[in-house]
Amino acid sequence: TEPLVADHIPPALRQLLHHEVREQLAYASTPTFTALPHGPVHADLFRNNVLFDGTEQAPRLGGFIDFYFGGVDTWLFDLAVTVNDWCIDLATGELDETRALALTRAYHDVRAFSNEERAAWTMALRAAALRFWISRLYDYYLPREAETLTPHDPAHFERVLRLRRLHDHALP
Repeated sequence: TEPLVADHIPPALRQLLHHEVREQLAYASTPTFTALPHGPVHADLFRNNVLFDGTEQAPRLGGFIDFYFGGVDTWLFDLAVTVNDWCIDLATGELDETRALALTRAYHDVRAFSNEERAAWTMALRAAALRFWISRLYDYYLPREAETLTPHDPAHFERVLRLRRLHDHALP
């Protein structure tokens, strides 16, 4: 299955998109993936969807907004979406290992990771990057009627996906 946006991007990007979609679909049929815990997810927990109260020196979580993409998915995917935004260098897309470790350790302290989640972490990071790359490609090349949002640069998540494909990542 090839996303409709494939016709709008250069051959090299189309090849990357094709390979990643194929690998994700294959992985989704593995016993490791099917054993992943799942339930309600936000699926878009980016920095701009979190509200803080308090002061800059002592911020307090105020709430979450933008549940447009919310639904049911693996909890690991939801965490990967969050890490791919909160725990990176925004200019390069490189994972900030210190922040990623802090976030995933805090998550693990509340709900321990299963062996399957540990095994699936790299693929979850890739899936999260792919999801937002495709979404941004759609918004850029195939905008919906009456869309009021300004499309984000799809190159950002293409870069993030390429970086996540370079090596395996580990959970604490």
